[in-house]
Amino acid sequence: MSTAVSIVRTLLGLLFDHTIGNIVRMIPIIRLPKLERPVSRGFLALLLVILFFGLTMLFSASYSSAYASSGKLYSIIKPQVMIAIVGLFFMWVLSNINYRALRLMSESLYIITIVLLILALLSPQDTNGTYRWVYLPGGASFQPSELVKLAFILAGAATLDRLFAKRNLIFTVLFSAYCVGCLALMSDFGTALVFFVAFLCIAFLRTGDLASIVMMTAAAGFAGGLVLHFKPYVAQRFTVWRHAWEFTQTTGYQQSRTMSAAASGGLFGTGPEDAWLKYVGAANTDLVFGVVSEEFGLLLALVCVGAVMALAVFALRSGDSARSGFYAIAACAAASMLIFQTTLNVLGAVDILPLTGVTFPFVSMGGSSMLSCWGLLAYLKAADVRRPPEERSPEDKPEKPAPKREGFFEDMPEIPVDEIFGKEGRS
Repeated sequence: MSTAVSIVRTLLGLLFDHTIGNIVRMIPIIRLPKLERPVSRGFLALLLVILFFGLTMLFSASYSSAYASSGKLYSIIKPQVMIAIVGLFFMWVLSNINYRALRLMSESLYIITIVLLILALLSPQDTNGTYRWVYLPGGASFQPSELVKLAFILAGAATLDRLFAKRNLIFTVLFSAYCVGCLALMSDFGTALVFFVAFLCIAFLRTGDLASIVMMTAAAGFAGGLVLHFKPYVAQRFTVWRHAWEFTQTTGYQQSRTMSAAASGGLFGTGPEDAWLKYVGAANTDLVFGVVSEEFGLLLALVCVGAVMALAVFALRSGDSARSGFYAIAACAAASMLIFQTTLNVLGAVDILPLTGVTFPFVSMGGSSMLSCWGLLAYLKAADVRRPPEERSPEDKPEKPAPKREGFFEDMPEIPVDEIFGKEGRS
């Protein structure tokens, strides 16, 4: 009996230490040191452009369905605007947290990630046969895979930023395999691909071993082949790929309508009044690129895509000036997630890639997606600073100007006194 009590006390002590104790330890180091310069104005301007275009495009794609369902034009866009404001504040807070403080809570974040994905697997299926949502009392719901993205990057970047020990690599691989495996069991293959690409980005940035990346990609392809073999219904979802015009009334309905609408919009669009794609199902989520192309033209739709792609430029530029390897790796991984997710959404809607159901960052409707996108931008913002003087490497520090000599010694060359007398006896 006493042994069982001591074991329980030990477990409770460990739990308390790894939760409350870590919170207490992270308070003194939670805020980043004072920056040497503010964040790039170009980065802030890009954020405002993405936010403005995203909300404008979403309103155009959703006001008809909002009026049909509730009789109010702003019933969909209003909560999305509130979530965007909260997300902007969330990005600012998260980007100013020292990642060393987050490391103290990493174990708790990993446990939360595992629990969220299990809850998603236990939740009811949606209309597409996937397990993407966790439903809360009162009718609210959220998508765990979107919030797990933040913990996934933190786990990969923080673990690989330490000494590249074998145990750290094994932990990262196992945690990544768990996340991707759960998403595959949920039939959310689009998000699973996004996670896998981010993992490849993190691994390559830290190792530089292209052969290992190719081997991991081949292994993932083999695993995908096994899934398609043992679950034929999954393969049926991809039969429409590149054959949308042969299934215009069934599985290719959305893709064929999206391509028709984008073609009718031309370069400059037909305008919101003459557009019709907004009345098709999932127009404000999966097909939002087609809605933008039809109403405002292909040029503006490509501007929205280019704004997200430009994040890669900031991620690469911040690599040299980042505070540490963690910020450089996290910024590149976050940018790769956003870019690959945009690629899947855009090319899937026009049948160049399979339609996977992932959202267009900052444009598609969804509170969980909006919050996760702003959270990913926090990694970019945190990396977009120069290192403080105390954290610079010796070769980065500017040379101190020679002290000015006055009086009798003004015109005489400086004598290396330290080399003559030595530094040991000097106070």
